Amino acid sequence: MFKNFRKPLLTTALCCAWALASAQTWPSKTLTIVVPFPAGGTTDVLARAVANKLSPALGQPVIVDNKPGAGATLGADLVAKAQADGHTLLMGAVHHTVASSVYKNLKYSFEKDLAPITTVAMVPNVMTVSAKSAYNSVKDVVAAGKASPEKLAYGSNGNGTAQHMIGTQFQMESGAKILHVPYKGSAPLTTDLLGGQVDMSFDTITPVLPFIKEGKLKALAVTTAKRSSALPNVPTLQEAGIPHIEIGTWFGLLAPAATPKAVVARLNAEVVKIIQSPEFKKQMMDIGAEPVGNKPEEMAKQIKEETEKFAQLVKVGKVTLD
Repeated sequence: MFKNFRKPLLTTALCCAWALASAQTWPSKTLTIVVPFPAGGTTDVLARAVANKLSPALGQPVIVDNKPGAGATLGADLVAKAQADGHTLLMGAVHHTVASSVYKNLKYSFEKDLAPITTVAMVPNVMTVSAKSAYNSVKDVVAAGKASPEKLAYGSNGNGTAQHMIGTQFQMESGAKILHVPYKGSAPLTTDLLGGQVDMSFDTITPVLPFIKEGKLKALAVTTAKRSSALPNVPTLQEAGIPHIEIGTWFGLLAPAATPKAVVARLNAEVVKIIQSPEFKKQMMDIGAEPVGNKPEEMAKQIKEETEKFAQLVKVGKVTLD
């Protein structure tokens, strides 16, 4: 009886001792931030901005590893199953809270298998068309989408991403029928948008802002409740006559769930310090992002609320993927 009782206590003690030892010696090697999209998109830009400052703060190299595919779920799955020693992190995003409902056969749980560290930034999404497009307003797009169902096409960063959900809700609210074309990330999507291979996108501001400023793309509306400080003259979708849409994209760091709490706390402190620095805030302003830097429990609450919100939208919009 007493032998059986001592066994779980001994196991717990050993686990606690390992966690404490890991926290005291951490970091002991190169850190990797996994980006579940190709290079060049907002997730990649933010990950590299954090990595550049985190490396000197921790005294170890911090590299960014792009693992795109399956609506950002491949990279998340990789980190969820990585060794929980604080050396492998994920630059996650709102897309992962969508994937929880969209993908039937996910091999990980975003809420249970990953530990939030901090939300790095919030980035508005923007409805964008080529400068050569005949559409100059949201009203033009809606009219065309009703007159010729699925003749127009919008691109997203992949099935089950926030852009996919925005497109889904846009059609539900406007009555327009527009074809969805999934890409593996912002870079290939923007290339095709500029070339006219796809009619529009609901991508984050970061990858399209330079082209909007150069006059190569037209911004018709932002998808958030408020206008973006980066595009103050561009109306919201609600102002443009499309009710109820209020979706932006957040990006944040996460670690495998079993990562020692002391390591998570240290990562949170160091990354929040970076986010709050004047240099980082200026960098975010230049790409249309709003720095956040919250606590792990606040990010966890955000993930829970977003997961529930998108689950309802997925159900109403009847969006399902294998």
